[in-house]
Amino acid sequence: MSPSVNLDRFVARLFAVIVSGLSVASAQHSLPAIPLPSAAPAPAGSVTLNVVVDTKSGQPVPNLRQQDFTVLDNKKPRPITSFRIVSPAEVPVHVIVVLDAVNTPFSMVAYVREGVENFLKANEGALAHPTSIAVLSDEGLQIDDRFSTNGLALSDDLEKHQIGLRQINRSSEWSGDERLQICLNAFNQFLNFAGTLPGRKIAIWISPGWPLVSGPQVYLTQKQEEQIFTAVVGFSTQMRSADVTLYNINPVGVGESLARADYYEAFLKGVSKVNDVQPGNLGVQVIALQSGGLATQSNSDVTGLIRKCLADVDSWYEIAFDPPPPDKPNEYHHLDVKVDQRDTVVRTRDGYYSNPMPLAAKH
Repeated sequence: MSPSVNLDRFVARLFAVIVSGLSVASAQHSLPAIPLPSAAPAPAGSVTLNVVVDTKSGQPVPNLRQQDFTVLDNKKPRPITSFRIVSPAEVPVHVIVVLDAVNTPFSMVAYVREGVENFLKANEGALAHPTSIAVLSDEGLQIDDRFSTNGLALSDDLEKHQIGLRQINRSSEWSGDERLQICLNAFNQFLNFAGTLPGRKIAIWISPGWPLVSGPQVYLTQKQEEQIFTAVVGFSTQMRSADVTLYNINPVGVGESLARADYYEAFLKGVSKVNDVQPGNLGVQVIALQSGGLATQSNSDVTGLIRKCLADVDSWYEIAFDPPPPDKPNEYHHLDVKVDQRDTVVRTRDGYYSNPMPLAAKH
């Protein structure tokens, strides 16, 4: 079967999963209806950002004031309409740790499980935030809707969970588009679940990465571009509405090839035009960094990396502003938050889509 046929099949399945929940009445009703999160939209007319400010050595920068921040929307400053320093005591934080047994080499699955269990058992099992464990296999995402701050109980549950041999992984004969479809189905399921929870949601996805199914020999038709663009807009909007920040931990660490480890960086720039998309724009590392989270490389300390990710919610800055009115549907706005203090690193969502609308609704 030719690569173009495989790509057609991938895009068709991707579109079936994503667009049905985003479409209005005129959409293609022949596609299976997989619901998307019913989370409340952001406050009317405003964009709210969770902002983390660290020193270059990784230490948090506390006690900044509103006047220390500048918000740029498409390079133009926007007045800040609200500002506060937030802690989990004020805004509930839910943590979901996802073990990816589809893309993680089988020889590493036990190592990843051990790293998660060490995190859960630390401090006599006392967790700072309500936490749940999910496992992704070729049968889909198994997510526990029970949250607990008792890490010992969660560790016991994880030990009982069977993560056995599976039919697909990154080195199997299954094609990348089939594995990517399983990952996107799982992420769609996760976002539906996250939309039912209050407060901030922190997703820590332990995986070497989803297949990017992109490269110089991959060519898309206009219809394929429109469908993938609709998926990009949909996931971005869902995450903003549900207040989800995604973190990706690559457990392979220094053993990962440089070509594989860094290839996602080609897709980090926010997509503003339909004909600029590639399936790689839906990679887990790309989505994580665009959401304001982290994508870790060259470090296989799963326990320590989970702690590093969760340090972001010890406290954070919440900043809101009124966006300019959109000129068209799916108008991409790049965001840049600057701090009037030297040698700092600022992380937050890197953009949003104004007036999101599925392109397929036009056909």
